[in-house]
Amino acid sequence: MIGLDTNILARYYIADAGDAEASRQHELARRLIESGQPLMVCKTVLLEFEWLMRGYYGFSAAEVATVMAHLCALPNMLIEDRDTVTQALSHCTAGLEFADALHHASYRGCRGMASFDDRKFARRAKRLGLMPAVVVPK
Repeated sequence: MIGLDTNILARYYIADAGDAEASRQHELARRLIESGQPLMVCKTVLLEFEWLMRGYYGFSAAEVATVMAHLCALPNMLIEDRDTVTQALSHCTAGLEFADALHHASYRGCRGMASFDDRKFARRAKRLGLMPAVVVPK
């Protein structure tokens, strides 16, 4: 099995038109990912990849979700803690930021999650009825 770094995923999914090195790397990433050999992506790479797509390349939340769903559906791809990632993607589609959704899904065995991010996270999680509840310490 081969573990993949963020830059491999980026070169596979993101076209950098006019950049010869990026085109060469795209072809290498494509051959690796489509080779059928067992590959793995860890949660930290997914976090970084989501940030890269959204923060650097300007992907919308829907575009990020589409890419992540495709990645998770590849038959030769082992995703670290797949159930947690799948739950996070579902919550992301419902309105949470991916990082918050992944953190929250990772705490699903806890009785609650504490965060000072009231507006973008705690309120949205409450509105969505997510468990465990996200509480803002007071």
